[in-house]
Amino acid sequence: MSEPRAPRPNSPEPAALPGGAGLQAATRRGVHERLSAIGPPAATSFRPGRTLALRVEFRRQLKRRRTLWTFGLLVALPIIMALAFKVGGSPSNDNGGSALLNLATDGAGNFALFAEFAAIGFLLVVLVAMFCGDTVASEASWSSLRYLLALPVPRGRLLRQKLIVAICFSTVVNLFLPAWAYLVGGVFFGWAPARSPFGGTFSYPETAQRVIIVAVYASVQALIVAGLAFLLSVLTDAPLAAVGGAVFLVVVSNILDSITALDPYRQALPTHFQYSWLDALTPSISWGDMTRGTALAAIYTAVFLTAAWIRFSRKDITS
Repeated sequence: MSEPRAPRPNSPEPAALPGGAGLQAATRRGVHERLSAIGPPAATSFRPGRTLALRVEFRRQLKRRRTLWTFGLLVALPIIMALAFKVGGSPSNDNGGSALLNLATDGAGNFALFAEFAAIGFLLVVLVAMFCGDTVASEASWSSLRYLLALPVPRGRLLRQKLIVAICFSTVVNLFLPAWAYLVGGVFFGWAPARSPFGGTFSYPETAQRVIIVAVYASVQALIVAGLAFLLSVLTDAPLAAVGGAVFLVVVSNILDSITALDPYRQALPTHFQYSWLDALTPSISWGDMTRGTALAAIYTAVFLTAAWIRFSRKDITS
């Protein structure tokens, strides 16, 4: 009698079938029919909606050094301004200064309004341009943009996630400054209700209402800068060029808007209604210019963002 053969060490294990059939060799009769009835294993489908989560992008941007420095500056600025008023005394009425400057030390509400007036022309423009102009261009400068698209993250989703985070940070900046300035003004100059530069005094509820209207309208106007900076961020690989380009165009718009000979064409400039929030400080709020400014901001923002989407969808990412 011949000796039984020893099993080869690398021979495959018998197939395990569902339904309690135990281990059966794939060559047994009927096994192939049962395997074909099971069907192929379900492949893991790609979900583009789960790439580049917002919480990840928020965490990345929040940990960046420029974000920390930005909020540090916003915390320090009202304190420095309040100390300057304390050291230098109350502003004089005969120096040709603005009415908001003359009322800056009359209480928390007036100090918050003056801080907004002092920062909205340049500082807030730079901060909004930095958040929105740096977002895509920085990825290109780090040579990480093509790797994000190779994950693959859909181009439209990448722009949307980046834009949502940038707009959120820009809005927080515009709302944080007057809120923090109100608290600082209350500590340094008391909690008296705001006085209108056009005459009269607001009650405490009216003071809160007017400050909120000013902050919200400034945030809406900042969308023009955000859209322009975001478009430039898509067009260039240099973050500084995107930020500087947006600030430069805003400055040019302000210069042209100061030329009254350009009437009525200067009303179409993106910054023409930038200071229309002053109408919220009149005894009876005038909504006309603020409504026109909001509509103009919506038009410019839509045009800039549409151009950014079209350009990025057709752009070759080679950096």
